[in-house]
Amino acid sequence: MATMNVSLPEKMKTWAESRIETGLYGNVSDYVRDLIRKDQERIAYIAYIQQAVEEGLASGFSDYSPEETWKRLKSGRG
Repeated sequence: MATMNVSLPEKMKTWAESRIETGLYGNVSDYVRDLIRKDQERIAYIAYIQQAVEEGLASGFSDYSPEETWKRLKSGRG
């Protein structure tokens, strides 16, 4: 595993250390790794949503009214 030194303002250092005191993390490195994993998941989710929006826009307009679309979605006929 690679080593990285990070400088933090005192308030952030205190915050990170307080997360360890909760017992959820063994040390500050565990906490930082968890933050990075969550950020990676968030970025991947945003990319997934952006792709879905782009596909939706590219598919064009529907022939169904909003009401009919909801009915179709609720009935599983999407």
